Amino acid sequence: MARKDSDNQKKSMSLLFRGKAIFKPLNTGWIDGRVACVREWVANIFFYTKNGTTIMIDAGYNYARLREKMAWLDIDPSNILHILITHQDTDHVGALETDSECLFKDATVYVGEIENRYLTGETRRKVFYGAYKLPMVKMDNQKILLKDGETVQIGDIKIECLLVPGHTWGHMVYLIDDEYLFTGDTIWFGADGGYSFLATLAEDNKLSVQSLEKLEANLRARNKPLKIITGHTGWTDDLDLAFLHRNELCKPFARKYRDPEAPYDGYVEDDDTEKSARTVPLKRKVFLS
Repeated sequence: MARKDSDNQKKSMSLLFRGKAIFKPLNTGWIDGRVACVREWVANIFFYTKNGTTIMIDAGYNYARLREKMAWLDIDPSNILHILITHQDTDHVGALETDSECLFKDATVYVGEIENRYLTGETRRKVFYGAYKLPMVKMDNQKILLKDGETVQIGDIKIECLLVPGHTWGHMVYLIDDEYLFTGDTIWFGADGGYSFLATLAEDNKLSVQSLEKLEANLRARNKPLKIITGHTGWTDDLDLAFLHRNELCKPFARKYRDPEAPYDGYVEDDDTEKSARTVPLKRKVFLS
C-alpha cells in the first residue's frame, strides 16, 4: 500500500458510496478531556491522553493533512510513541507506511498477533466477498504483538485487548481505563442503532456477528459506564443502542441502512475546520427513536 493507493481508494470509494448516506465520521475535535479525534475523509483516528502520556488509536490513511489537523488539537506527532492498531486496513494504518511522511517513525506499534499475518504477507486481505485483494501494507516500526485478553500498561494508561475477528481475521478492540472502548471496524452505527460492520468488507460475516455477541456479553458483565467509539460513525454511551442490531449486517447498498444525517459524500471535508476543532465538542451519536 502506498500514498497513491490511499488517493485512488478515496476516488473509487467516493464514487461507489456517494449518495448512499453510509459514512458519518466525526469531525476533528475533542470528545472529552481525554479523547481527541482527527477526521481523514470518512475515517477517524483517535488520541488518548492521561497524566502527560498520549497514545494514538489507529493511524488513518496515508493522508497529506494529518500533521495539519493534529496541530488543530495541539498534538505534536513527535510526542506519539505508542500506537494501537485495531486492524491493518488502508484507512487504519496509512500513516505508518514506508512511503508516508513517517511522522511516527519512532513509535512502537501494538497489533494483534493474528492481524500481524497481513503485515508479514502470510495472509492477504480480501474484501467484496473475497473477490478483491487489497495491496499489502509495509511498515518499519517496532511492533509488539498482542493476545486476546491481554492487558498492557503504558504510563498510567491501562489497555485491555479484546479479539473480535470477522471484519479481519485478527481485529482487536481496545478498552482503555475501563471507560473507553475503541471499536475500529467492528460496530456500525446506523440511524437507529448499532449493526455488525459493512458486509461487503468482512472476511467472514458470520464470524463478525458472533464476535459482536461475545463482546456485548463481556461488556455487560462489567456493569460499568462506557463510551463506545467507532472508526467511521461516531460514539455513544448507550450500550443498548450500540448493540441493538448486532445480529444484523449493515448492507451499504440497501436503502434501509442509510442515515439521514450522513453527508452525501463523506469524502468531502469542507465542514472540518480548525475553528470547529477548537471550539465545538464532538457530541454523541443521536439515534432515531
